[in-house]
Amino acid sequence: METNAFADEPPGVLFGLPMRMAQTMAISGEAIGGDFVRLRMRHQEDYTNSRGDVHGGAIASLLDCALSAAVRAHDPANFGVATIDLTLHFLSAGGGDLIASARCERRGRSISFARGEVHTEDGTLVAMASGTFKLMARQPATPTV
Repeated sequence: METNAFADEPPGVLFGLPMRMAQTMAISGEAIGGDFVRLRMRHQEDYTNSRGDVHGGAIASLLDCALSAAVRAHDPANFGVATIDLTLHFLSAGGGDLIASARCERRGRSISFARGEVHTEDGTLVAMASGTFKLMARQPATPTV
């Protein structure tokens, strides 16, 4: 089921979690639900390589965000994650906005596995990834005195 209860999030928040990098890299959440997420990274010249394609490091960051969000997609407001392992395969160059979709393949009490893909807006497969993540319950923010 694709929903986005987080559709009106401000820049720098990704499915309920503050993430300044998401604002810097123009990553926003488009859909989340069950075990699935979809993110978009808007094209920015600052993240292109010498050929004008989106740099592989930016694509890797997008996939890390997508897979980690998929791991917490069952309860995004109450969980955060830490990446343990991330394996990427680059298949073609990508330009313009990039769309990442990811699915949590197995969610344990603390360790979970996900995989995902990045496509261009016209559907070209740019990269695939799989990863292992530590699922962590979020703690309420501690007020400063």
